[in-house]
Amino acid sequence: MHLLVVEDDDIVRMLMVEVLDESGYTVIQAENASAALRILEKPDQALALMMTDVGLPDMRGEALAAKARELRPRLPVLFASGYAESVDVPAGMHLISKPFTIDQLRDKVMAIVGPA
Repeated sequence: MHLLVVEDDDIVRMLMVEVLDESGYTVIQAENASAALRILEKPDQALALMMTDVGLPDMRGEALAAKARELRPRLPVLFASGYAESVDVPAGMHLISKPFTIDQLRDKVMAIVGPA
């Protein structure tokens, strides 16, 4: 199962990728929205979930999610934010508050897409 992780902080992204990889998922990384859109625009790239930071340097996570849904209408989206109370999560999308534990991340992803 392929997951797209969009996070501009290299250390946070590395930790998320490591946790999800150890949980059996195949993780594709993007350091910003532009890189994520290049991945999303590849029709042959299977994706079960996009997890994105809300505060990306080149585009807000909500705007990225909207573009992702235009390209892939059924793609689940999980937002990660240190300011969860201020995030307006669109219908059918999910939110995890930073900082989160390894178990919280694993459990949230499994709840959305199922086990790897």
